Amino acid sequence: MLSKSHIKLITSLKQKKNRLQHGFFVVEGVKTIKELLQSKLMLHALYTTESFNIDAKDEILITETELKRISFLTTPNKALAIFKIPQVKPIDETKLIVALDDIRDPGNLGTIIRLCDWFGVKDLVCSKETVDCFNPKVIQATMGSITRVNINYIDLNLFLKETSLPIYGAFMEGETVYATQLPEKGVLVMGNEAHGVSKDIEALINEKISIPRFGDLQATESLNVATATAILLSEFRRF
Repeated sequence: MLSKSHIKLITSLKQKKNRLQHGFFVVEGVKTIKELLQSKLMLHALYTTESFNIDAKDEILITETELKRISFLTTPNKALAIFKIPQVKPIDETKLIVALDDIRDPGNLGTIIRLCDWFGVKDLVCSKETVDCFNPKVIQATMGSITRVNINYIDLNLFLKETSLPIYGAFMEGETVYATQLPEKGVLVMGNEAHGVSKDIEALINEKISIPRFGDLQATESLNVATATAILLSEFRRF
């Protein structure tokens, strides 16, 4: 049965301040929930129209009508779970790191987290202005990769000043990535969807790289930041 207190908690977790206050985040969809159940994340509660056959105290069977009341999706997918937000781990500066400067779109962040998982990037560092990785739309877009990437929200300016790693940034006017000798370890900085890398961060970048346009008219203004991240990470892994 779905109580008023359950509904109040779940709906509150749509906002970042409440996720931070309670230390919980929401996951929807059978496939993603099952993947997170197999990780080290701690389940707080599972609301489902079909039993997952887990510990009864953690599972609450509800109707499809009740699921619609608590779901953040237009078309709910049989289950919604609340997990505990995990403790972040220290940043490993011996490998390739992706850094995000003010990424605002949840879908872009979720896709970039998936890309980090795909290309074996263990650490993703985000400016404090970047969208929260536990935003429900981000979680949906990660498709479970949130469990395999260590995400830190930091003072990006300070981190880049202090790191000994070479720092690469994505720019329209940078050297073509296809002619750049890329290292196995370093920091790849991706900028805001509308404005690119901020001036403060740009001043700390050692090498600007770009993805050249091959179209005859050269009319495309720019690439989506997640698409650009995929192309650049593919080149970083070509060693």
